[in-house]
Order: sequence, then structure tokens, then C-alpha cells
Amino acid sequence: MPQQSSASSATPDVERDDHTLTMSFDGDLIQSRMRLDDPTALDLQYSQVMMAFTMFVPQPRRALMIGLGGGSLVRHLLHHFPGLHLTVVEINPGVLAARDTFQVPPDGPSLRTVCADGAAFVKAATPGAYDLILVDAFDEVGEPDALSNSAFYRACRDALAPEGVLVVNLLDREPRCSTLIGRIWSVFGEPVLPLEVECEGNRIVLASSDEVFRHCARNLLQQWQQLLPVHQEMLDGLQDELAEVLQPWAARPKASPQPSKGKRRGKGAAPKPRP
Repeated sequence: MPQQSSASSATPDVERDDHTLTMSFDGDLIQSRMRLDDPTALDLQYSQVMMAFTMFVPQPRRALMIGLGGGSLVRHLLHHFPGLHLTVVEINPGVLAARDTFQVPPDGPSLRTVCADGAAFVKAATPGAYDLILVDAFDEVGEPDALSNSAFYRACRDALAPEGVLVVNLLDREPRCSTLIGRIWSVFGEPVLPLEVECEGNRIVLASSDEVFRHCARNLLQQWQQLLPVHQEMLDGLQDELAEVLQPWAARPKASPQPSKGKRRGKGAAPKPRP
């Protein structure tokens, strides 16, 4: 969702048909889509791929989300993780004003929404405050500079608990996509996993620590079996691909593994990009 410049005051377009409710800006790229028959479902594939974090953090307790949009991830996370406390930061008051239309739950013990700049919020966060940070924020041209520079990714790393995972939704447009993955890589080191989203032009990037990747690599089957059926269905086909990508962490726990090449969803990390 827009997080910078004119996008912070842009009015979202909301359209309804017989099956869905969508949010977009300037009638162009769909930012969020809600199924009217199942508001807690994730209807867009990129949001489904973002749930790959469950292989590393099966039961998140403290999560931060930058960008509310139509609230698809909020509804889904709160429905499937009842023990989660989620803080959502959205800079656009117009997006926040549409929360009731998109059936975003009211603030309470499990949810806190803040109208603020996401970069400033993360920078001010208590070190180690979150075990999950999700970044799904765009302005009118793509990822805002304030939410895609090295300083922002360092702030995210500092705000994560040692076992925490960062999940970033990027537009799959080169060369910028590889540049941004390179920035994440320069902050987190080797445990960076880009996943391509088929048909939607997105790249989902997960970043964490060697220990988190090592634990997942050594317990891949157990981690998969602990997933909820809905997430096993979303991530169907990813298990074997993760085994391939994470193999260096399982086989050489003290080494610095190089992620595997891959192009399709779940294939794993792309070649190491240039920062």
C-alpha cells in the first residue's frame, strides 16, 4: 500500500462485483482483493506465497505489518493465529477509512492499527520486538525509497527477535528487484530466500538468520506437518523446493551456504544480486 509522497493522501478506488471487493489506485494495479464468500481467504497468489514464513515461524506471536491495503493478510492472520498480536502501520488515512468496508476487525487485544510512516515506526521499534515483519507497501511507481533502502532493512533486522523472519513483497521488475534483494542480502547475509510468484509479477523475499534456516532445513518434514491444512494447500509443491534450497544449511551447518538458483514459485533463491 502507498507509504510515501502523494500516495500518502491518494484516495483508494474500491470496486465490488458479485464475488469480490477490490482496492486499487488510479484504476491500475490491484492492491487488494477480498472474496465476499470467504473474507479470511487469501485471494491473490502473492499473499499466499507470503505465508511461506510459516515454514520458519509456525506460530508467530508478535507481528508487524507495513501496509494495510484491503486487510487481506490481517483478516487471514487473525483468523488462523488466535494467539497473535498484530500491529499494522499504514500512512494513508484513506486506506484506513476503508477498513470497515473490507471487514478489517476493530482494534483490540489482537490488533493495533497506526496511521504513521512505516520507516519511522520500524526505526523507533524496540530491538527484538517482533518475530515476524511483513512489508507490503507501494507508492505510485513501486516500492517507496524509504521502505526499500538499506537503513530500513537494517531497522527491520534490529526489530526482529533472534528467531524472527522478515517477509517483503517486491515487484518483479528488473534491475530494481535484484537491487533490492541485494540490499536485503547485504543486511541479513546468506539466509535470504526470494520466491517468484507466477502470473502476478511479484517476488516474495524471506530473510532471517542462519540458525532459523538451519532449524527449518533439519526439521523440514516436521515443520511441514505442523502447518495448518490451508497453508499446506497454499504452499503445495514448495516442500521439495525448500528441501533443495535449504540443503546447504542442513548438510554444512557451520558453512556459509549459497542459495540455489530458481525462477518459478517455490524454486528458491535467485542468483546473488548486486547491492
